[in-house]
Amino acid sequence: MTDHAGIPLTHGRPRVNGVDLHYATGGSGDAVVLIHGVPKTMFFWRHVIPLLTPHHTVVAVDLRGFGGSGRPATGYDTRTLAADVAALMAALGHERYRVVGEDWGAAVAYAVAAFHRPRVVQLVFQETRLPGLPVPDLGPLAAEDPRNGWHRSFFGLPYYPELLLAGRERAFWTYFMRGIMWDPSAYTDADEDEYTRGLEEPGGHHAVFELYRATETDAAQNRPEFAVPLECPVLAVGGRAYLAAEPGEQMARVAAKVTPVVIERAGHNIPLEAPDELARCYLDFFATELQAATRRRECAGGP
Repeated sequence: MTDHAGIPLTHGRPRVNGVDLHYATGGSGDAVVLIHGVPKTMFFWRHVIPLLTPHHTVVAVDLRGFGGSGRPATGYDTRTLAADVAALMAALGHERYRVVGEDWGAAVAYAVAAFHRPRVVQLVFQETRLPGLPVPDLGPLAAEDPRNGWHRSFFGLPYYPELLLAGRERAFWTYFMRGIMWDPSAYTDADEDEYTRGLEEPGGHHAVFELYRATETDAAQNRPEFAVPLECPVLAVGGRAYLAAEPGEQMARVAAKVTPVVIERAGHNIPLEAPDELARCYLDFFATELQAATRRRECAGGP
C-alpha cells in the first residue's frame, strides 16, 4: 500500500492494550484512522488511502485477530477493540483524530467515539448495523441475503462455523463477498488472496466468529451510551445495493449531528466499488469540521 505519491506506507506493530497491533501510516495533516470489517484487513482500504493522504495523516489498522496483528483468544467485543485503536493512536502521538469504520469496523468506530469521546473529532459509520439498536423490517429477502441475518446466527454458533468452513475458506468468502456487492468484479484476485491467506492459517477464523459471538455483549455495553448522543459530527454511509439509508437511520438514534450519504453505484464493499466517490464524501465531511474550527478560532480572536 502506498500514499498519493506512490511512497510505501510506514508499518509498525507496537504492543498496546495487551496485544501486538499492526498499523500502516502515511500522509500529513490531521489524523484519520481507518478500521476494516470482516473478514478483511487494512488492505481493504488500499484504493482510498492515496486519495486521503494529500490532506490527512492516515493510520490503517489491522484489528486484533486479523492481518498482521496478534491473535489472542479473547477481547473481540467492540469496546475492547475500540480500546485497542485508542491505545494505538495515543502511542502514535495522535491526541485527537477522525475515525472511519466500515462493516464491523464501523461498530468498532462507534465504540471509539462513544467510549473515548474527548479523542474523536468526527466519526464515519459505514455499512453496518449497530449492536443494541433494533433491526429494521426490510420485507421479504432471498434466503441467502445476509441482510436477513442468517450469517449472524450461523457465525455466532459455537464450533460449527469453524468445522464447516475449514478447507472451504476461499470458496465461501469469495462467494459471500461478491454476493453483497453492486459490482462483484471489484472484489479482485488480490482481495481473494489477501483474505484467504489469513483465514486458512490455524485459527484464522477465530476473530471473525468471536466478533459475532460477542454481539450481545456489544449491545449491553452500547445501550447506556445511547442515552447520551454522540456530539461529534457523524457521516453515515450506505451503498444503494445493500444497506442504503440504514446507517443514517441508525446513527440518527444515537448521535446529535448526522449527515447521511448513499453511494448509488455500490453495495456493501464501497471502498472497492466506488473509492473515488467515497473519498470525496470523506474529504468534504472532514472539511466541514476544519472550517468550523477555523471559525471558532476567529471568533475567539485566535490566529
